[in-house]
Amino acid sequence: MKEFGFVRTAIAVPQIKVADVSANVQAISDLIDAAEARQAAVVVFPELSVTAYTCGDLFAQSALLNRAESGVETFAAHLKNKNVLAVVGAPIPVDAGLYNCAVVLQGGRILGAVPKTHLPNSHEFYERRWFTPAASLKGTREIRYAGQDFPIGTDLLFCDCDNRDIKIGVEICEDLWAPMPPSGRLAAGGATVIVNPSSSNELIAKSEYREELVRQQSARCNAAYLYASCGIGESTTDLVFGGDGYIYEKGACLAKTERFIDGAQIVYADLDIEGLIHDRRTQTSFADESSVGEPLRQIPCRMGDFAALEREIDSAPFVPSDLAARRRRCEEIFAIQSVGLMSRLRHIGNVPMVLGISGGLDSTLALLVCAEACDRLNLSRDHIHAVTMPGFGTTDRTYHNAVDLIHGIGASFHEIGIGDAVTDHLNALGHPLDLHDVTYENAQARERTQILMDLANQVGGIVVGTGDLSELALGWATYNGDHMSMYAVNAGVPKTLVRYLVDYVADRKGSEAIRDILKDVLDTPVSPELLPPDQSGKIAQKTEDLVGPYALHDFFLYHVMRNGYGPQKVYLLAKRAFDGAYADGVIYKWLRSFYWRFFAQQFKRSCLPDGPKVGSVALSPRGDWRMPSDAKVRLWMDEVEKIEHE
Repeated sequence: MKEFGFVRTAIAVPQIKVADVSANVQAISDLIDAAEARQAAVVVFPELSVTAYTCGDLFAQSALLNRAESGVETFAAHLKNKNVLAVVGAPIPVDAGLYNCAVVLQGGRILGAVPKTHLPNSHEFYERRWFTPAASLKGTREIRYAGQDFPIGTDLLFCDCDNRDIKIGVEICEDLWAPMPPSGRLAAGGATVIVNPSSSNELIAKSEYREELVRQQSARCNAAYLYASCGIGESTTDLVFGGDGYIYEKGACLAKTERFIDGAQIVYADLDIEGLIHDRRTQTSFADESSVGEPLRQIPCRMGDFAALEREIDSAPFVPSDLAARRRRCEEIFAIQSVGLMSRLRHIGNVPMVLGISGGLDSTLALLVCAEACDRLNLSRDHIHAVTMPGFGTTDRTYHNAVDLIHGIGASFHEIGIGDAVTDHLNALGHPLDLHDVTYENAQARERTQILMDLANQVGGIVVGTGDLSELALGWATYNGDHMSMYAVNAGVPKTLVRYLVDYVADRKGSEAIRDILKDVLDTPVSPELLPPDQSGKIAQKTEDLVGPYALHDFFLYHVMRNGYGPQKVYLLAKRAFDGAYADGVIYKWLRSFYWRFFAQQFKRSCLPDGPKVGSVALSPRGDWRMPSDAKVRLWMDEVEKIEHE
């Protein structure tokens, strides 16, 4: 999995006994074996885990320090034939000082030691009584300890030889709580994974604050953050420890331990390093920081790989799975859309809005946005000129939903059939009316757009576009037909989210009559309705039969745009996300189609009308996606074809 940028990591909370080094070494060794068995590349243990953090004045006893040193030597021997990289905590004497260190070991070697930078010395903490801050090392860059020579310092990065993007930096407990955590410098210097061996005691509400620090730092550093705090075995005298641990990636929690567990525990997460690097490369402020300060020392190592991905892959990355979160997302997006339109209207004098209503999801959402913009501006909803334009493919169901919805919203109603005009136009072209090809379909779309544009001129208004983000990605729009408008309110909304937005408005903002119409619109198959209905009068032309499932296309779009993944990795993730829903061959077919369409249809995106950006994936040629219209797809298709061969 390392070839795709994945690395398996673990945080472990052993059952520690205070000052009992032999018991602690055994407890840690058992968890190292467990991590190795699960093919973890990295396992992180709590601060001072060899001795326990709460030894107090025993840290001045040579017996404890000598036994800790032999314990680290035992770890090195234990790891001799293992791939996992272990980070354990130990007190290391250097000259006249004693340093609270994270020791990094792999394959029988001590790769380096990182001393704690910030030593807490207030309230229940009294570390400066026993330890020396990292700054006191000054010119010391290498030490001999536990029978080996190795580097020491806060400037160490542990770098994988197989994947140059997997680089581990270390900070310890209080370092995270400081105004300028060392992890900021480490991340700017190339660390993609920050590990934090910690011993943080439990207080009311401290766990929430602690987790928020981890979440924020992982997001701010565009990094993965592994935080492992000691368990209840450390609890002594006045303090209780709960074994709080988290694995975060770019502000998202991948795994966490349970607090107050009586026993050892270990949790795993497969990190996506490629996704982190993509974000760093596209964030110019991150690159600015990388040139600040002295370069870090890079310590080479070879981390283990794993065979099968265990990371949870969301099949609907645009749609929060949690109901409350989804409602909040819909509320925010609907506000962005309506405020964007409101601002445009206010700027041009609160002119009327003109839009076509088909009875489908996209135009329904656009109409709801227009109504909300009117309400925000205290304008009568008859400012909206909603037009139904029945054509060759219009069904009774969509027609009646469109008519009822327009009246229910309170918009100005217009019905302008396109059948005669399109027939005259096709006859003028000498095009047979029974030849249902692209000319037949696009003539209808362009006739509708012409009606809307001319009506906008007539009433002194603007045409509000209805097309969504997914259609823009696939080019599923008629050039200079439904592709064009004067403000496109749905341009930033993917198809898989449109449905939930309409459902949100139905539940939160609609009357009972409007709610019933919206629910029926939600149940209607997605269709451009450009081909005649079937013999029973139902929709014959279903979009997803032609271009593929939007669930797949939105998944592809998200990972291609948001993370910059190549076809092989997108396919790998899709297989895991849609296991049991789509066969591998179906996923491959539509992935191939996605890439072909995405490149071939860029010319349509190069001249898009304005529209509000609502998420991190957007296709506006003025901001988020500046792709040459004539870019060749060959490189990507070569990789797609490798999937078929393999």
